[in-house]
Amino acid sequence: MTGQKRSESPESCDADIGAGLLEANMGPSSSLAHLYRGEIHRMKFWRERLDRTSNWAITLMAAILTWAFSSRTNPHYIVLLAIVTVSIFLLIEARRYRAYDIWRSRVRMLQQNVFAVGLHESSGVVDEEWRQKLSEDYRMPKMKVSLEEALAHRLRRVYAPLFLVLLAAWMFHLTAYASGGEWPQSAAVAWVPGGVVLATVVAFYAAILVVAYRPREWHINGEILPSDVTGWDYSRE
Repeated sequence: MTGQKRSESPESCDADIGAGLLEANMGPSSSLAHLYRGEIHRMKFWRERLDRTSNWAITLMAAILTWAFSSRTNPHYIVLLAIVTVSIFLLIEARRYRAYDIWRSRVRMLQQNVFAVGLHESSGVVDEEWRQKLSEDYRMPKMKVSLEEALAHRLRRVYAPLFLVLLAAWMFHLTAYASGGEWPQSAAVAWVPGGVVLATVVAFYAAILVVAYRPREWHINGEILPSDVTGWDYSRE
C-alpha cells in the first residue's frame, strides 16, 4: 500500500545495501565518478609524497657535495656518506611507491575500462574481469608490485642519475684532491684499505645496475613509457 512503511528485518536490509549502486549500464556521471574522484585524490597525495622524498634526496646530496669540495682537506668519504644517504631515501621512496601504486592502479583500471569505453565504444574494455578485481581490491587491498620492482622504477626515473653524479664526484675527489697516496690507496677509509673500499663501491653500483636494468615482467599498470609517446601516430583520426 502506498505510504505504508514496510517492516523489514536487519538481515534483509543488509542484503540490499549497495544494490544497484554501480550497475554495469551506469555511465561516468554515476556514483562511479565519485569513486574515481576519491581515488584521484589519494593518488595525488601519494604522488606528492614521492616528490617530497626525491626533493630531499637531491637537496641533501647537493649540500654534502658542496661541503666536500669546499676545501682540499675535507675527506673523500663524505661523498660516500652521500651515497649511503641517497640509498636510504631510495628505500623510503620505493616503499612509498608501492603504496602509491595501489591508488594509481585503481585509477588506471577505471580509466581503461569505464571512461575510455564511455568516450568511444569501439575501444572496448581492457580487462573483462575488472569489476571483480576492483571489488576484491577494495575488500582486501594489497601491494601489486614487489619492493625490487619499485626500486627498479625509482632508479630508472630518478635515482640512477643521482648515483652516477655521486660516483663521478667521488672519483674526481680521489684523483684531484688525493692526500692519502696513489690510487687506489687514496680510497682508504680509516683502517679499511683502499682496495676494499673500491671493491665495495663497485659491488654496490653493480647491484643497483642489475636491479634497475635486468629484464623483467613489469606489474606496474598504466605507466607511460617514452616509446609509448614517441611511437604515437598523430595523423590517425
